[in-house]
Amino acid sequence: MCRACADVSACFKLERKAFSPMGTVSKALSLLNYFDHARNEIGLSDMARLSGINKATAHRLLSELAEQGFVEQIGTGREYRLGPAFLRLASLREAAVPMREVSLNVLRALSDATNETAHMSMLRGARLETIAYTYSPQHRTRVMMEDAETLALHATSSGLAVLAFSAPEFVDTILAGPLDAHTPDTVTDPAQLRALLVKVRQTGIADYVGGFEEDVHSHAAPVFDAAQAVVGAVAVAAPVARMDADLIAHIRAEVKRHAQDLSRQLGGLPPDGFNQDFGA
Repeated sequence: MCRACADVSACFKLERKAFSPMGTVSKALSLLNYFDHARNEIGLSDMARLSGINKATAHRLLSELAEQGFVEQIGTGREYRLGPAFLRLASLREAAVPMREVSLNVLRALSDATNETAHMSMLRGARLETIAYTYSPQHRTRVMMEDAETLALHATSSGLAVLAFSAPEFVDTILAGPLDAHTPDTVTDPAQLRALLVKVRQTGIADYVGGFEEDVHSHAAPVFDAAQAVVGAVAVAAPVARMDADLIAHIRAEVKRHAQDLSRQLGGLPPDGFNQDFGA
């Protein structure tokens, strides 16, 4: 996209070429990814800054999304927020593929078995998003989750579980991108991360201490679809202070067992050679 161009006509032609009908749809939908819990309302100027596109294009794309109900404007500042169209689509999706309901049943059993927080995340393009979680009433101190929370692929056990069984091209893309240090214990060196992925593939389970949130020790196992492709992960997160050798061994076995159970309930199969030893 031309940001500054003396030849207005040439700039217009470049924009039309860059935003073919399919490209326009993708560009508009990509704007929705900038909404999250900390930023559930976004003004036009902020959206242009976040997305790196000019204000005129951002306004056009947001207006098209608003016409279809995917965003709406509110307040005196006319900020944008997610629109009501998502309620209808989410209801239709859950009715056709009740993934969240099935996941919650498995997570409740996992949380009961480990007495810790259990959660399930799904891969959406290059983003890993939490779709369901449960808490155990056993402890007053526990790891808290957020709805639709995005988990860093390089900084969480869920992310490592997904990357370990993803296509090499996808792994290369993720590890070549920005690898933010969420805590002092986040691994950001691609070579170190690749070494961790080898271990995850060998054992079928990933663990991470303090990589995404300090003082949290998490374990995760991958979830597969009918084509034996990884689509997400099941995880248990617990305070570091509560973890000992016995609890770690117990969590590792239960996470893998329940992740494979969820894969089966969703019609999925682990890839050939996947380590199914629950004691790993």
